[in-house]
Amino acid sequence: MRRAGTVLSLMLALLTACIVLTTSTPPITPSPITAPTPTPLTPDDETGFARQRERMVIETIERRGITSENVLRAMRAIPRHIFVSESQRDYAYGDYPLPIGYGQTISQPYIVALMTELLELKEGDKVLEVGTGSGYQAAVLAEIPGVEIYTIEIIPELAESARQRLESLGYTSAHCIQGDGYYGWSERGPFNAIIVTAAPDHVPQPLVDQLAKGGRMVIPIGPPGGYQTLWKFVKQPDGELQAFNMGGVAFVPLTGEGMKESEEHGWPPP
Repeated sequence: MRRAGTVLSLMLALLTACIVLTTSTPPITPSPITAPTPTPLTPDDETGFARQRERMVIETIERRGITSENVLRAMRAIPRHIFVSESQRDYAYGDYPLPIGYGQTISQPYIVALMTELLELKEGDKVLEVGTGSGYQAAVLAEIPGVEIYTIEIIPELAESARQRLESLGYTSAHCIQGDGYYGWSERGPFNAIIVTAAPDHVPQPLVDQLAKGGRMVIPIGPPGGYQTLWKFVKQPDGELQAFNMGGVAFVPLTGEGMKESEEHGWPPP
C-alpha cells in the first residue's frame, strides 16, 4: 500500500501544476470530461462547500504567504466545485490539481492564487490567459475589480464548456476563444498582464511582443513531463524582460502548432 500511494502521488505531481508539498491526492477519472454534470446541489451541499472553501483559503493559501486582499477575496468567492466533474466534487477544495479530461487539469488552488498575485493586477488592466481549461483561473482573474480577461484554450471541447460556464456565472469581463495560445491574441493586445497555465520550454515570442511595457508575465518554463520553473517577467521600457525565479512547479506541456514550428526561442532570459 505504501508503494502504491507513493507512485500515485508522483503521477499527480508530474501531471499538472503543483508545489512539491501537497496534501493527499484523490483518485483520477480516466475518461474525458467536458463539463460537470448538471446534478443540482442542495442548500446543505452549498453550505458544506462554502465551509470547505473558507478552510482552503485559510489553511492552504493565507498560511503559505498570499496576502493580496483581491486574490483572497476571489478565492473565497469562486465555487471551485463547479469547475470540476461531479465525481471530483468531494476533492474540489483540496490543495492539489484535479483532472478535467483530455489530459488537462485544474490547477492546485495555491498555485492559482500565487500566479494571480504575481500578476499585480489593478483596475483597468487587460489580461491574457493562455490555457483556459475548465475556466477556474479565468473566473478568479475576473473577480479582480476592473480587470478585462481574454482567455484562449486549444482544445475545442474545453474551450466551449469553459465559455458556457463563465457565461452562466455572469463573468462578462472574461472573453473565451478556442485557439493556439502560443500566438496569443494580437487583436486584443497589448496586455498589461499575461498568465500561461501550461509549460513551454521557452518564452513564446508572440507573447513577449503582446506584453505592454511595464507588463507582467507569469509562466512555467521547462521540459515536458517533468518539473519546470515558474518565472515572472516584467517588460522594461527598452523591451527587455526582467526575470524573477519563483521556484519549481509541474504543469502539463503547452501544445499546438506554435510549439512545433517555433525555432527562435526566447529562452533563457537575458
